[in-house]
Amino acid sequence: MQRSLYIDPEKCTGCLQCEMACSYENEGVFNPAKSRIKVFTFHDEGRFVPYTCTQCDEAWCLHACPVEAITMNRETGAMVVADSVCVGCKVCTIACPFGTVNYNQDTGKVIKCDLCGGDPQCVAACPTEAITYVDADATGLEKMRAWAAKTDNSASVN
Repeated sequence: MQRSLYIDPEKCTGCLQCEMACSYENEGVFNPAKSRIKVFTFHDEGRFVPYTCTQCDEAWCLHACPVEAITMNRETGAMVVADSVCVGCKVCTIACPFGTVNYNQDTGKVIKCDLCGGDPQCVAACPTEAITYVDADATGLEKMRAWAAKTDNSASVN
């Protein structure tokens, strides 16, 4: 069974524990700037939304890589960057429509969520269960539509 991250923005408090756990797991430091998951803050609405690579079926990053440094881990379904192959050209960062593939200046390579090899540390660190690791069939468009329907779009723009 393939699994994926499910994010429930209503439960996110903006504590950044997911970012801290991710940066520590992948970079060995507690530094949100080095995290592969980010928490976006909607200041006016007082809401927080974690976001990271969705491990999409299209995998534009994988197809765009000229040296085939990105491959799919068959066990987890994650698109994984092989540091030994990556040349740091950043073509995958341009190809990703969600902006979740990033360049690491320290290494000269790209970084993206790899689901921590099937044990995502952001999930373990989230105190409110805003991030969970679920059966991949349990996520999708209908849940995004339900969330969008809850958003108050009645505020006028001046």
